[in-house]
Amino acid sequence: MSAFTIIGAGPVGTLLALLLEQRGCRVRVLERRADPRRAAPERGRSINLALAARGMAALERAGLADAVAPLLIGMRGRMLHERDGELRFLPYGQNAGEIIHAVSREALNRTLLGAAATRPGIELVFDARCLDVDPAAGTLRWHEERTGQPHQEPFELLVGADGAGSVVRSALIARGFTQASEVALAHDYRELDIARGSAHVGEGFVFTPDALHIWPRGGFMLIALPNTDGSFTATLFLPRAGAVSFERLSTPADVLGFFAREFPDAAAVIDDPVAQFTRHPQGRLATLYCEGWQAAGRVLLIGDAAHAIVPFHGQGLNCGFEDCLMLERLLDAAPAASDAFARFEPARRADTRAIAAMALENYVEMRDAVRSAGFAERRALGQELEREFPGRYITRYAMVMFHPEIPYAEAQRRAVLQEQVIDALLAGASRADAGRLLTQAGL
Repeated sequence: MSAFTIIGAGPVGTLLALLLEQRGCRVRVLERRADPRRAAPERGRSINLALAARGMAALERAGLADAVAPLLIGMRGRMLHERDGELRFLPYGQNAGEIIHAVSREALNRTLLGAAATRPGIELVFDARCLDVDPAAGTLRWHEERTGQPHQEPFELLVGADGAGSVVRSALIARGFTQASEVALAHDYRELDIARGSAHVGEGFVFTPDALHIWPRGGFMLIALPNTDGSFTATLFLPRAGAVSFERLSTPADVLGFFAREFPDAAAVIDDPVAQFTRHPQGRLATLYCEGWQAAGRVLLIGDAAHAIVPFHGQGLNCGFEDCLMLERLLDAAPAASDAFARFEPARRADTRAIAAMALENYVEMRDAVRSAGFAERRALGQELEREFPGRYITRYAMVMFHPEIPYAEAQRRAVLQEQVIDALLAGASRADAGRLLTQAGL
């Protein structure tokens, strides 16, 4: 069987290693960071992950669903926090199985790496910084972070799973195989920790743990995801510049006043927000548009290295895990790995572009639209149609999060048609016409 080198031992790279080894391949994984199972976690940049049906399908394929299960907290919907303290709960779906799982990136990665370390066909190399990849020559340059010792070695097949700042992608761009551009969001983020509380809302959680908590403020927002230890990881998404922005939060008084005014119930439980705000880095958000994901039949980009998206649909991890399943299917069908590499981008491009667009749209929904009466009316009507016409009408959110059998691009296409049906009903079409309208829309 083939020998693979994977650059990047994050969740996507490690899951891919497990799936490839499961096929009988030999896999070597190089990661520039220290082994996270032994090193202190990197704080302030994680944006806790949301694991949905697409990601769970990949974990089940790798035989790891049971190992990951203790790390997960099921979230049934969004809990909206208004300035006056009012809470409104919006369920994600219409049955008990339609939930999203909050999971710590660090805990998930440690579990995947622990599984990989037990596989005889996988070699994990940490503190190994990739410097360059030459697809034509089939050579890789890297050095040991601790010693600076340089290495140059051949590879048979190489997969760049090294994230949005991919060194592998840069090497392909430098050699003319790949073109890429980033479209930065005008909003940045900072993380804040909410510790396990003494005001018990079940097992020490200061807020109910079965929800994604959102403080939508129309142009910016705070979110908080539960952790298994009773804490929450909160993330503030805010414009970099402007009247209400990160640049206006330059003093302790600015930070304290902002949180007290905009998120009073969160401000009451965030331990020393000024210290956290100062200590945790301000992260950037961007969508990566990349063409040329493979080179010379030897090198392939996958996950964020090929198609990084903003986090507002909770699909970055799920999309990357789905990449792994797609590559596995292509390897099964193709006569050689080089053919699978060549087919990968055409098979995934439409879907990754679709989820990139939907993630950007979901940010507007989360921070603003969820507060409007029009959103509530459309949402309620959509859920009624979903109950009345099961399988024919499925809300876009449900298609993305709970139906991995529906490709992202198909979910996007169907959602446009479904919105037209709702427009017709809101314009006066009768409910008796709903079925006919769905048929006319091709649903």
